[in-house]
Amino acid sequence: MVVAPASGQGKTTVTAALARLLTRSGQRVRVFKCGPDFLDPHWHQLASGHPVHNLDLWLNGEGDIRARLHDAAANSDLILIEGVMGLFDGEPCAADLAVKLGIPVLAVIDAGAMAGTFGALVHGLRNYRPGLPWAGVLANRVVSEGHETMLQASVRSDERGADLAGIDAGWLGGLRRSADFALPERHLGLTIASELRDAVARLDALADAMAATSLGRLDAEGWQRWAVPFEASTPQRLAPRLQGRTVAVARDAAFCFTYQANLDTLRALGAELVFFSPLTDQPVPACNAVWLPGGYPELHTEALVRGTQCRASLAAHIAAGQPVWAECGGMMPLFDGLTLADGTRVPMWSLLPGEVAMQPQLVALGPQSWNTPRGELRGHTFHFSLTTSPMAALAQTVPGSKFGRSEAVYGQGPVRASYFHAWFPSNPEATAQLFLSEAI
Repeated sequence: MVVAPASGQGKTTVTAALARLLTRSGQRVRVFKCGPDFLDPHWHQLASGHPVHNLDLWLNGEGDIRARLHDAAANSDLILIEGVMGLFDGEPCAADLAVKLGIPVLAVIDAGAMAGTFGALVHGLRNYRPGLPWAGVLANRVVSEGHETMLQASVRSDERGADLAGIDAGWLGGLRRSADFALPERHLGLTIASELRDAVARLDALADAMAATSLGRLDAEGWQRWAVPFEASTPQRLAPRLQGRTVAVARDAAFCFTYQANLDTLRALGAELVFFSPLTDQPVPACNAVWLPGGYPELHTEALVRGTQCRASLAAHIAAGQPVWAECGGMMPLFDGLTLADGTRVPMWSLLPGEVAMQPQLVALGPQSWNTPRGELRGHTFHFSLTTSPMAALAQTVPGSKFGRSEAVYGQGPVRASYFHAWFPSNPEATAQLFLSEAI
C-alpha cells in the first residue's frame, strides 16, 4: 500500500509509476485505490491496463475488500493499493486497512524542501501505530544526488528494519523532481488521464525515473518479501432484478465519476449498459433508465447548453415516466441555471426547478448513507457547489462522520437527484430500485 503523511505528497505519482514500470516489463499488475476517489483510478487504469476498484472499510466492508483482492491476486503478479490523504487521516483510515489485512505500507514523502527532518517523519509514520506492517520509504521530488544522500542518511535503522536485497533498512530510493511527468490538477483533484494527449508519455517518463530507484530495481523475489495471503472468497450472487432492462449511462469529460464496481453491480443485477455523451449532444439511447454520474459540468457549460438533442431526449425520457438517477455533477445541469465561479450565470436544462452556484471553497466532503425503503445505501459526498430549489427533499442522507453535513435527495416524477454519490455494491436491492419504474 502506497501511503503518505498528507495529500499532495506523490502517492498517485509513485503508484502509477510502479504500475507502468512493472506492466512494461511484462508483469500483471492490478491497482486499487483507498477511499471513494474517482480521479486517481483513471491514471492507474492507464498505467496498468486493468480496471481499478476502490477499497474502503466503511463503504465496502472487510469481506468485500478481501474478495476483491483475492480475485485480483488470482490473475496478477503484483497488487498495488494507493492510500487516501494522510496515512492516519479519516475514520477509517488507510492505516486501519493496512493493519486489518496485514498489508505492508510504502511511505512516500515529498522531500523537496527538507533534509534531516525526512528521517523524523519516517520514524513517526512507522511507529505511531503499533502493529503497522512496514515496507519502507521512498523520497519524492528529490533535487540532486547530494540531496538524496542526505535523505537516506536521515533514515535510521531500528529493530524492525530488514535488509531487503541489500537496501538500507527502510530506504527504497528517491524519485527526482521533473516537469516531464508532473500530473496536472484542478479543483476536484487530478486532471483525468484521457483529457491529456501526452498522458502515456508522462507515465513512461515516470516509469523511467522509478527504474532508477532501489524499489524500481527489485526482482520478483524482492517483491515477494511483502506477500500477503488471502483466503478464497465466495462470490455474491445477486437476484437479476434489472434483467431485460437497459440503463443508459452518461460518459464523457463532464460526466466521468463512475466506480467500476457500480458498473459491475448493474451488470450483475442483469442490466444491459449503453453509454452516451451529452457533451457531443448525443441523444439518450433507447433505454429503460438513465444514470447521470458526477463530473465537471461547470467546465463544459457552453457545450451542455448547445446540446439540444440530448436535453430534448432526456426531457422525453422523463415525460414518459422513465427513471433518472443523477449524482452531484450529473444533477447540476438538470436545474434552471448554473452560476460559475466568476459570477456568470449560465441557463441550463430546466428539467428540475432551482439554481446551482459554484463556491470558492469545498462545501462538503465525507461518507454518507441514505436510509432508503430498501435499506441503507452507502456512499459519499464531495462538491464545490450549492443548490437552492423550491422542491422539498424526498430524503436526507446521514453523514458517516460527526464532522459531515447531510445531503438532500430530490425527487420529481421519475427523477431522483442528489449530491450523494452512491456505492451500488453496498445495497444492490436499493440500487436496482433506483433504475426501476417504481423508483425510490
